[in-house]
Amino acid sequence: MADRKLFTLVTILITISIVMTYSLSAYTTLLFGVNEFHFAIRQAIFGFVSIIVIWLLAQLDPDKYLSIIGFTLFIGSTSLMVIMPFLPDFLVSAVGGAKRWIKLFGFSLAPVEFFKIGFVYFLAWSFSRKLGHHDGMGIKKEYIRFAPYGLVFIVAMFIIAFVQNDLGQVVVLGLTLLIMLMFAGSSFRFFLTLLVGAFSFLLFFILTAEHRILRIKSWWALAQNTVLELLPESLAKELRVPTEVEPYQIGHSLNAIHNGGLFGVGIGNGTFKLGFLSEVHTDFVLAGLAEEFGFFGVLFVVLIFLLMLQRLFKIANRSQNSIIYLFSLGVGLLLAFAFLVNAYGISGITPIKGISVPFLSYGGSTMLAGSIGIGMVLMASKKVKM
Repeated sequence: MADRKLFTLVTILITISIVMTYSLSAYTTLLFGVNEFHFAIRQAIFGFVSIIVIWLLAQLDPDKYLSIIGFTLFIGSTSLMVIMPFLPDFLVSAVGGAKRWIKLFGFSLAPVEFFKIGFVYFLAWSFSRKLGHHDGMGIKKEYIRFAPYGLVFIVAMFIIAFVQNDLGQVVVLGLTLLIMLMFAGSSFRFFLTLLVGAFSFLLFFILTAEHRILRIKSWWALAQNTVLELLPESLAKELRVPTEVEPYQIGHSLNAIHNGGLFGVGIGNGTFKLGFLSEVHTDFVLAGLAEEFGFFGVLFVVLIFLLMLQRLFKIANRSQNSIIYLFSLGVGLLLAFAFLVNAYGISGITPIKGISVPFLSYGGSTMLAGSIGIGMVLMASKKVKM
């Protein structure tokens, strides 16, 4: 029997998402001149479809369908991301010159969200066949063993970071790959060398894009006063950036969180959603949640999210099948890193990456792809003694 607790927890998060989308999109509906229920109805449709998808996938036989669905996601989404730059404008949506969404029946879907689930399945399948204990293996042999996966990741990184101009997704995928690799049987020394290499690539991607440099400066303009107080004055003077770089979004996000206090101002009563935070129901949903429901509202959502991750990791831990073990772990890592990257960004700890909160942010692609991942884990959980 599939894990019912995991299904219930995800359903709770989806329900919260629909409610918050209605409350937080009040200004956006006026701005675009649409019905006040426009975004809430669309989110409800995707929420209902996502819950049905989870339930349907949970009924399938993992021995027959898990690999078929996993490889279809991986190959299909990769193909879509490759051909998207060449598709006509009426089939794709572009932001900042990057084509990220495919238009289908009045909705837009982002192939990269489905690629993440497919990529994790590919890694789980391949790691279970090729990797194992590293006893007596030198770091050179570990690199040779890892080379095919590194090549696949570099190609994916190029498509996502350069073609689709979405570095945040690369960060989430890279972190997931590193942790999965360690749990698949690589040495800690090899893990550290890859971590250094990944950080070097991250710096390269940041320094080769002007908009990313401006985003870093915007974040640093807000965080510098706190950090530079700990450094010698001569060094602090060199690191300080001009204050005319306005950290607009982060500043209003922090104000919204502060305005919520412990108990919040009440659902529908938030003020920073009224034009101060652009489309707060998407990437800044946690800030909107903090203002309207306060610290305890955010704490409730975090607890639900942690319980969801606990169920995913429990399934992984109790599985005797290495593919199910690594795939359940990978899905949990994807969701956890996306949540952390978003939470750190909206609270000013790190620069904003444009990553949605799984099952909470407005957007059908993230919710549907995450639901497919959860459904696949539930399908696999029938083979695990809970």
